[in-house]
Amino acid sequence: MTDPTTLDAGAHIALTERYAAHNYHPLPVVLSHGEGAWVTDVAGQRYLDCLAGYSALNFGHGHPRLLARAHAQLDRLTLTSRAFLNDQLGPFAESLCRLTGKDMVLPMNTGAEAVETAIKVARKWGYRVKGVPEDTASIVVMEGNFHGRTTTIVSFSDDKVARDEYGPYTPGFRTITYGDAEALRAAVDDSTVAVLLEPVQGEGGVVIPPEGYLREVRAICDQAGALMVADEIQSGLARTGRTFACDHEGVVPDVYVLGKALGGGLYPVSAIATDRAVLDVISPGSHGSTFGGNPLAAAIGHEVVAMLEEGTFQAEAARLGALLEDGLRPLVGHGLDAIRVRGLWAGLDVSPGGPTGRELCERLLARGILAKDTHGSTIRLAPPLVVTDAEVGMLVEAVAASIG
Repeated sequence: MTDPTTLDAGAHIALTERYAAHNYHPLPVVLSHGEGAWVTDVAGQRYLDCLAGYSALNFGHGHPRLLARAHAQLDRLTLTSRAFLNDQLGPFAESLCRLTGKDMVLPMNTGAEAVETAIKVARKWGYRVKGVPEDTASIVVMEGNFHGRTTTIVSFSDDKVARDEYGPYTPGFRTITYGDAEALRAAVDDSTVAVLLEPVQGEGGVVIPPEGYLREVRAICDQAGALMVADEIQSGLARTGRTFACDHEGVVPDVYVLGKALGGGLYPVSAIATDRAVLDVISPGSHGSTFGGNPLAAAIGHEVVAMLEEGTFQAEAARLGALLEDGLRPLVGHGLDAIRVRGLWAGLDVSPGGPTGRELCERLLARGILAKDTHGSTIRLAPPLVVTDAEVGMLVEAVAASIG
């Protein structure tokens, strides 16, 4: 058996390339340790993690409170079938309902599973409650969306890499322009059971809709008798400076779709949260998951909710995000075409003639910063919410030097 601690970076890369499917194209860095906002590679080089697991690591690597809760639960009980009850699920579900203001939650594991759950619940609600004829329900989705990579989800993706050659595709979705309220108004009809959207499109490059758009979506859904389903997997749980990105417009969706940071960077935990009138359409055996709602997941999720209820992470994301935006703004017109910042989350569009997004990430890597590109000329920045002012300054300096 190969001992990972005896291998250098080259050997790790070779093993991964040889034995793991090539469904990712990672930067050439092999990480072995993480603490707070920092990670260390196998050679001992430290990097500021400015991707944070696509917001899964909002609380940083190895947050002491989360580790303590996980260790305690590991010693007690990690998994039971949902054929039985466990002593962690009820308290977790209650706390998540309190955080979201909803009546009930349905726990799953990954974000994509939570999105699939929301789609299934919306369709069943449409047939049972709204009265849409069986097999005719439609869900309105947005161009530039990213909700996962299951067969159903890629069916309504316009990302060719994620979608091509996975057909035949699942019907029942109508795609419209993100941020265009009139397009949404024209798309909904009597068959529409839900509108599914990200309040901020993360994979799209931290795309923020026009002010008032989410309020328009809420009103259109109310008028059409359709569910507003907000995918807050990346944008939620303090990333944007509020508990949920929808909070920036004072909007409460019918269904929250949650994941990533809900597991504290330790364990996959996801859920949908909605009201009893919606979730009561689910009956025993009609949906489930072996690991969904397991004791370890519930214990970690419960601690995450407790930390969020204090409000400190939301406030820090807002404050540090303003600091980040102040630092990046002068770079527009000097290597960057545009920046979009919502809380401690930024999308940077590199000017034509400059480095590609991948090249910029490689330059940042050489300066001790980890970031991720998207759509060719855009990179995303999402440091853990435990970064310091000085570390934000370090990030800005590295970006400025790298685009020069």
